[in-house]
Amino acid sequence: MNLLLLEEQDFISPQRVRLSGRRLQHMREIHQAGPGDSLRVGRIGGLMGEGRIVSLDATAAELEVQLDQPPPPKLPLTLLLAMPRPKMFRRILQHCASLGVAEIILLNSYRVEKSFWQTPFLQPEVIRENLLLGLEQARDTLLPTVQIEKRFKPFVEDRLPALAAGTTGLVAHPGDYPPCPRAVTGPITLAIGPEGGWIPYEVDKLRAAGLQPIQLGERILRVETAVTALIARLG
Repeated sequence: MNLLLLEEQDFISPQRVRLSGRRLQHMREIHQAGPGDSLRVGRIGGLMGEGRIVSLDATAAELEVQLDQPPPPKLPLTLLLAMPRPKMFRRILQHCASLGVAEIILLNSYRVEKSFWQTPFLQPEVIRENLLLGLEQARDTLLPTVQIEKRFKPFVEDRLPALAAGTTGLVAHPGDYPPCPRAVTGPITLAIGPEGGWIPYEVDKLRAAGLQPIQLGERILRVETAVTALIARLG
C-alpha cells in the first residue's frame, strides 16, 4: 500500500480523519508507524498529500491531513475487454487501475463462457475494492469507470462507432496485422479479446466500427499479460 486512500466517511473534520480495519492494520504491521509519523494519503476522487498520525491504538488511528497535490493524469484510454476468466479478472482490474486506464467496458464475446458473467467478482463493491487496490499501488485517487455490455452486436454496431470516433481505434488480435504502435498521443480505444482471441465475425464487426487490428508478435499471451503489455506499449 503506497497510498492510504481516504473515504468521505473517514473525515471527522476538514483536515482530520479516523481510520480502522485493513488500513489501520497496514499502518501498524507493515509501516510500523506511530504517533508523529507521516504517511502518503489521498482522498478518493480528489487530491493527495501527507497525513500525520496524531493517535494510534488497536482500534483506530487519527491523522491530520494536508491534501495539496493532484493525482497523476489518467491515460486517455477506453479499454474494451472481453470478460476474462474470474480468477484473472480481479488482477486485471488492479493492473488497469495501476496503469491509469480511464474507462473499462466489459464486453461479451463468443468465447466468453456464460458462467463468467455469474461471478461474484462482478458485484460493484468487489469491482471497486480491486480498483482501489490498484490505485493504492500506483499512488492515484481517481477510479476508472467500469461498464458492463453483455450484448456484443448491439454495442459494437450502435454505440462503438461514436465512442471510437476521434480516437486511435485498435483491436488486439494474433495474425498478419501491423504491430501495436508505441507511445500513441491522443485518445485511444483498445479492444482485447478473451482466451483464444476474437472470432473472425467479431474482428470484422470491430473493424467496421473503426478499430484496426494490431498484434504483439508471434507469442500468444494470457489476457492479463496482454492487457499490461498493450497498455504499457501504447502509453
